[in-house]
Amino acid sequence: MDHPVTNVAVLGSTGSIGRGTLDVIAGSQGELRAIGLSANRNVELLAEQASRHRPRWITVCDGDAAAEANWSALPAGTHLHVGGEALERLAAADEVDVVVAAIVGSAGLRSTWAALEAGKSVALANKETMVVAGPLVTELAGRRGARIIPVDSEHSAVFQALQAGRGDEVRRVVLTASGGPFRRHTLEQLSTVTVAEALAHPTWDMGPKITIDSATMMNKALEIVEARWLFGLRPDQIDVVVHPQSIVHSLVEFVDGSLVAQLGQPDMRLPIQYALTYPRRRPGVAPRLDLAHAMSLEFEPPDFDRFPALALGLEVARVGGTAGAVLNAANEAAVAGFLAGELGFTEIVPACRSVLEQHTFDPAPSLADLERLDRWAREEISRWVCT
Repeated sequence: MDHPVTNVAVLGSTGSIGRGTLDVIAGSQGELRAIGLSANRNVELLAEQASRHRPRWITVCDGDAAAEANWSALPAGTHLHVGGEALERLAAADEVDVVVAAIVGSAGLRSTWAALEAGKSVALANKETMVVAGPLVTELAGRRGARIIPVDSEHSAVFQALQAGRGDEVRRVVLTASGGPFRRHTLEQLSTVTVAEALAHPTWDMGPKITIDSATMMNKALEIVEARWLFGLRPDQIDVVVHPQSIVHSLVEFVDGSLVAQLGQPDMRLPIQYALTYPRRRPGVAPRLDLAHAMSLEFEPPDFDRFPALALGLEVARVGGTAGAVLNAANEAAVAGFLAGELGFTEIVPACRSVLEQHTFDPAPSLADLERLDRWAREEISRWVCT
């Protein structure tokens, strides 16, 4: 049966998720079209993507980067817009069917909000949106009739596995973690980790910020909070297990003891495609898992002493309110400090905890409150680094 073309706006098209999304669109045999693309500063790659995919709009968030670029080779019919408000207009445009929210960090919140306000389907790769403002986001989506389909491999796996039963039949979800490059490191070894070592992830190809989060296991802490709001779970229904092969992307345990898992190669194009074509499945560009070849699948409990970020994630999922915004902003700033050589690897999580404990907790904040605390937490990390 023929299906109408789905118009996709890819917010953050020059990042790893954005590039994977464009691979999926290119392999869709015309069922998907990139109608809008955006970047922050990587204007050269954005221009190349525009030439290849010929979108109706491209948006550059950084005005200086846009002004310095040469746009003379843009395809006819592709229009350039600049700034954060232009990004929000792209996310809400009538012609857009699906918005891929792939901007890293809390910078992606406003454009995701605009898409949900407009009632769009949102393929959500920006976990920080749910960490910072999960209750507000889910309330907005419900009120506007918008749909959120997770792109994170773990949450996509949970989303798929949940379809095997009813919500009241779920005992718990189990998020898998690769363990990162330092799964076997001692505390002493972790204290001497370099930036280059932390960026060498054993199974996934990701941007630097997410790769560092994987190494500290802060990514799993944030995913705990995301799962709490995305699926309406109690914090005590969320567990983490280390699975270094990254083949089982997560599991759902039902009350009868059944465990339903989603397996696949560690390639983000599979969950991206699922989010773009849901509820249909179609042949795609991601490599297939070949079970004819012998393999071992290992599972082990995480070490909370060596990776204290996990405890922070569970605490923030439990208390809600402003805690997620503060943790996320503090972590973004601390990771930037580590990448700049201003903070040690094992100082990232203590710095986040320090800022979290200092803030004045509000159980029911507004979006403006969350944005104010985001700025405050970054400033606190800056002072923490300086001392």
